[in-house]
Amino acid sequence: MSSTHDICDLSATDIATKIRRKELSAVEVTEAHLQRIDALDGQLHAFCTPTPDLAREIARNIDADIMAGREVGQLAGVPLGVKDLICTAGIRTVSGSVAYKDFVPDEDDVCVERLKAAGCVILGKTNVPEFGYSGVGHNPVFETTRNPWNLERTPGGSSAGSGAAVAAGMCPLALGSDGGGSIRIPAAHSGIYGLKASMGRVPLYPGTKDERYPGVSSWESLEHIGPMTRTVADAALMMSVIAGPDPRDRFTLPAAPYDWRKTIDGEIKGLRVALSLDWGYAAVDPEVRAIVADAARAFETDLGCTVEEAHPGWDDPFAAFWALVASETDLRGMRKMVEQYGSQMSPHLVAMIERPWTAEEFTDALMVRKAVNNKMWRFMQTYDLLLTPTLAVPPFALNIQGPERIDGRMVANTAWLAFTFPMNMTGQPAASIPAGFTKDGLPVGLQIVGRHLDDELVLRASACFEKVRPWMGRRPPILAV
Repeated sequence: MSSTHDICDLSATDIATKIRRKELSAVEVTEAHLQRIDALDGQLHAFCTPTPDLAREIARNIDADIMAGREVGQLAGVPLGVKDLICTAGIRTVSGSVAYKDFVPDEDDVCVERLKAAGCVILGKTNVPEFGYSGVGHNPVFETTRNPWNLERTPGGSSAGSGAAVAAGMCPLALGSDGGGSIRIPAAHSGIYGLKASMGRVPLYPGTKDERYPGVSSWESLEHIGPMTRTVADAALMMSVIAGPDPRDRFTLPAAPYDWRKTIDGEIKGLRVALSLDWGYAAVDPEVRAIVADAARAFETDLGCTVEEAHPGWDDPFAAFWALVASETDLRGMRKMVEQYGSQMSPHLVAMIERPWTAEEFTDALMVRKAVNNKMWRFMQTYDLLLTPTLAVPPFALNIQGPERIDGRMVANTAWLAFTFPMNMTGQPAASIPAGFTKDGLPVGLQIVGRHLDDELVLRASACFEKVRPWMGRRPPILAV
């Protein structure tokens, strides 16, 4: 196996195995993915800061270690894309903002530290909306990231470039972050797998940090970092590297009492599964509704679960969620930023920063979060898993924040995110897995939600679904060119 096409189709698990067995070299794998980036990224704009020279250097060092018989990490030679909100020492981290166009961190995020130690080859930084305050993939600095399944559609965000890069085979692994769905959104729209593990499973530190604006991307009680991959096994493998306690994150959890790589083994027969197609209030595209309902039937007919429609029972908590985001934003620093760069910043972000937030809005948001949590834990006493659409719509046009009409209803341009952000308010594990495709060939995601801290079951259920509804054989049209 030596063609770029064949190598870029391999999973991270297979790449790591073949490199360790000397069936492939790290340099060979790296060059194949760099060639894929060269061929496609002029159209997709997934990578905002490519690092090909660094990638080649890492790959050469790995090959030298293997040839010398030295120990290498479990991901040695596996190409990686890193979301441009995640700190990378010595690599520009722009976060989609003119204010950060020359910012180079002096330390790695914890997850980057761990992936580098495991031998990953960093191909570069992947594109994001400005500071991640959006579910799409455009910003004031770089070209808009496009969807490999249709170049006129968004791949979702804020981990936009990570989603597009993995879907197009530019890298088998990418890091995403998720403060309101930003792993699961692009996973759904890009037709890949994305996992937001339980709050605290993957440590967060330092976040975007510039002494001028110290708390820009510190949604401390909402944010998660996690894997974006083409297979569930690759996500489990990545979690085995990035999960685990670290004192730099005050929300960090003790090590999970299981091997992440073995979470995908076993069955889920006999589980009781809830299906909510609309939370009881959300507008949902009819085609999305039908695809997700059909995917849920597989849990019953193919996997032996009991599936019943049910809703946790809260009212739309988006206003409270957005207030939580604002309360965990360095408004003082960002207002200073607006004074200097406001005309070059994203209008929706400027509006959020300049809004005269009140103490009551912030405390009301805390009360709503508590109510959502209470409704959810009570609901999950009855069910082992909860299934929903990941998103209310298929991928839509570029350079908008969201559709304003869904299923004939006029809605806010954030309404399409109805299913993702509540899981950030609760902190429980949630994944997006490909559920099917629209008649126009656009991917639709199924969200699989587990009980508090039950990441193991979310991964196992995902793997079981992947077996009965495989998607790896379906390739975005851009790869046929």
